[in-house]
Amino acid sequence: MFKTDLLAGRTILITGGGTGLGRAMALRLAGLGAKLFVAGRREGPLTETCQTIRKAGGTAASATCDVRDFGAVEKMIEAAEQAVGRVDTLVNNAAGNFIARTEKLSPNAFRAVTGIVLDGTFHCTLALGRKWIAAAQPGNILNIVTSYAASGSGSGFVVPSACAKAGVLALTRSLAVEWARHRIRVNAIAPGPFPTEGAWSRLMPSAEYEKRAKDSHPMKRFGRQEELADLAAFLLSEQAGYINGECVVIDGGLWLKGAGEFNDLADLPDAAWEMLEQARKRSQ
Repeated sequence: MFKTDLLAGRTILITGGGTGLGRAMALRLAGLGAKLFVAGRREGPLTETCQTIRKAGGTAASATCDVRDFGAVEKMIEAAEQAVGRVDTLVNNAAGNFIARTEKLSPNAFRAVTGIVLDGTFHCTLALGRKWIAAAQPGNILNIVTSYAASGSGSGFVVPSACAKAGVLALTRSLAVEWARHRIRVNAIAPGPFPTEGAWSRLMPSAEYEKRAKDSHPMKRFGRQEELADLAAFLLSEQAGYINGECVVIDGGLWLKGAGEFNDLADLPDAAWEMLEQARKRSQ
């Protein structure tokens, strides 16, 4: 449904672009003609994503970056513009999440998520927004939030993520008004359950729970990464030029069944929680 040159002439920076949904978006947007710069914490996945784009005839470069560090973000943007040209589009996708009983969380564990999700999104947005405004250059920002942030319900057992993503959604809507006069659009996508490498195993504690989640879903399935990538392509395109400050939920209608994607984990016995917490500590 998209022209192959839909995003020709665009230069897009994606955080968390080496794996999962970030990688899926990077490949799709590059296939529609955009030049890509992907950033993340691990060099290996970033390099592989860029190689895949180049093999398909696209343009891509990458750099490792800790988005919690504003100085590092500024250096990353400089590297992006040296490698692929002036960035005109930002996709804030970098995230962290895990399931946990909130009373067992440490302040550091809370900050580990909010630092990446909320602080990191603000850092990248501020660094690029300042450049665009100073140069009187239009811009486009797409933030990846969650269905439990978009619905306003939050969710038990992912409290750091719920708090951080709600903040990102507030940032999206606030800047959509404030920066519209600078010709900068700011929108968000709120995914429901999408299986991805790494993150999925931290959110689905067992095969039994995963099956129960799928069986209780209105569409009896989880999202496909290409479905989210196509939505991102549309929202970033000129065809969506009058969409600003919007959050599009893509979860197959799951949020309509009730608040909190992970609230039913309240039924998990303490022994199961202790096993999960020990497994998480070993993986850190």
